[in-house]
Amino acid sequence: MASSSNVIAAILTLCLVSQGFCCSLEDIVIGTVRTGAEIQGKPEWKVTVTNNCKCAQHELRVTCQGFQTAETVDPSVFEQQGDKCLVNQGNALNGFASVSFSYAWDPPFIMFPSSSVVDDC
Repeated sequence: MASSSNVIAAILTLCLVSQGFCCSLEDIVIGTVRTGAEIQGKPEWKVTVTNNCKCAQHELRVTCQGFQTAETVDPSVFEQQGDKCLVNQGNALNGFASVSFSYAWDPPFIMFPSSSVVDDC
């Protein structure tokens, strides 16, 4: 009986200690929807990057190989750096928060989270 209690206590302790480390790149979700507007003859797309974990993530980069746009994108939200793009100037994207930007091109670019640093929480 005592060994069962020790195992349960160890599991509970491990769960509590590891809660700050539970977030990963898999918690970053990127959604793209067409806005209905056209810029220089290209359809406009709104991209929303969401952190679906309670811990903040910073230095978030997404894949953006070949990214082009017919409209200016605010570099404080989305900055192209070669084949990777920096989101939110590398600042923390807090838990369950989102940041959005729009661009115009055809076809839309498919973006995936590439790297981030998870803050303790």
